[in-house]
Amino acid sequence: MTTTGDTTPETTKTPETTEAPTAARTSWLREHSELGVSALLFLLGVLVLTDALTMTVDIGQRGPVGPRTVPLVVGAGLLVVAVLLAVDVLRGGRGEAEGGEDIDLTEPSDWRTVLLLAGVFLGFAVLIGPLGFPVSGALLFWGAAYALGSRHHHRDPLIAAALSLLTYVVFNNLLGVPLPGGPLMGVL
Repeated sequence: MTTTGDTTPETTKTPETTEAPTAARTSWLREHSELGVSALLFLLGVLVLTDALTMTVDIGQRGPVGPRTVPLVVGAGLLVVAVLLAVDVLRGGRGEAEGGEDIDLTEPSDWRTVLLLAGVFLGFAVLIGPLGFPVSGALLFWGAAYALGSRHHHRDPLIAAALSLLTYVVFNNLLGVPLPGGPLMGVL
């Protein structure tokens, strides 16, 4: 017994829109966002290795461990971690979401705090040369405390000045790491 016609309805194909590939690409990138961290680690590893291999080294060095050893190990380690992370992400691995008790993952990012902290660090980098570490460090500690929410306007500058001076004395005088003193150190 043979049938004369197929009774199943034909499936009609709808024309693809241009939004589908864009949505699929965005979805893939969102699912594999850890590849960005992998790329950053890889670039950082290449930078560290390049810098280590191009540094000038005194030929009179004794022993197998020289100034290139640690940067070479760190650079190679960064490359290995970057490749392993990329392989893990491409195989379907995903980082675990933050599960801290005090973090509300539904809240948006606090860009005001991030920008204030970035401004404080940039200000520190600009002011450390002309003002020295004690003054610019105090401004760094005070600005960071303000950006992170402290509003004790009388106490915070005093604590910042004490921390900055203590840090300066420990590094400059006790550890022998020279920090720029600035004009205030001529007075003290």
